[in-house]
Amino acid sequence: MKKALIFGISGQDGSYLAELLLEKGYEVHGVVRRLSIIGTKRIDHIIDKLKLHFGDLTDELSLQKVLYEIKPDEVYNLAAQSHVRVSFDIPVYTANVNALGTLRILEIIRCLLPECKFYQASSSEMFGKVQEIPQTEKTPFYPRSPYGCAKTFAFYATRMYREAYGLKTYNGILFNHESPRRGDTFVTKKVVNGFTKIKKGLLQEIKIGNLEAKRDWGYAKDYVNAIYQIVQGIPEDYVVCTGETRSVRELVESVAKHNGFEIVWKYKGKKEIGIDKKTGKTLIRIDENYYRPAEVDLLQGYCGKLEKAIDWKRTISFDDLVKLMVEESWKEHKLNKVYIKRI
Repeated sequence: MKKALIFGISGQDGSYLAELLLEKGYEVHGVVRRLSIIGTKRIDHIIDKLKLHFGDLTDELSLQKVLYEIKPDEVYNLAAQSHVRVSFDIPVYTANVNALGTLRILEIIRCLLPECKFYQASSSEMFGKVQEIPQTEKTPFYPRSPYGCAKTFAFYATRMYREAYGLKTYNGILFNHESPRRGDTFVTKKVVNGFTKIKKGLLQEIKIGNLEAKRDWGYAKDYVNAIYQIVQGIPEDYVVCTGETRSVRELVESVAKHNGFEIVWKYKGKKEIGIDKKTGKTLIRIDENYYRPAEVDLLQGYCGKLEKAIDWKRTISFDDLVKLMVEESWKEHKLNKVYIKRI
């Protein structure tokens, strides 16, 4: 039985990956931080099949202990301070986790587990102010946030350990990927939950940032399947994407449609508002606090290299993904579950 260790197992991608590896017959271990607030909601349904360990990417000794005791065949680093806007507020912490955290794992693997495979969750935010459209594995990076800078460091460290020491390291440059398990502070889930609350009379309007930002949005479960297949092949760097872009404005309109609203836009720029055509009520309002100091206007990937290397295709369109998230949001609010499991 192969052993896999997932950093970030309680996150969106980590939970889907844990499910997949269990299906493949792996012994699945995960690292979680010790918090007073219980954060295992996404893995509660499989928690009895997992082996969880306390650790933190900023604490090298905890990483050494976990890696030495488990001796995994595969390590997946999906952990990060993952909110791009927040990274401007806590840049040093973001770099400590996202950049140096990766370096700590790589160095421990080099010294203790040189045969272990290592996957690094890289990000399309590394492209930032894009130098070409679409972006590929050869597109120069131009990060525009502390998050993007830290991820760029981690990407090059992962490649360097492969080339300098012969380690089996993999970079997956994943473009935006969403699901019902997305964190509530990310724009997709914020808009989806916002409209659910508006329908239930719990919220008057949704405050949002840059409506014109365009992203290449895919389904997280599809992308996790790609991650697993990447690690089974030759150590390399791969872009994972859909090749299509949608603006935040289009996201809002799609979510509204699946909730029975039709949005009409009024005014321009940062004074723009989104109005429900039927009632005339303002549902969307711009809030400058959600703008980034340096914006990333357009991300659009090309994954031809990935498609040649593995048998991978996305299984769901953007509109169907939005529909899935809307339906799950309604189920979640109706059930109003309280998660109390502990590790």
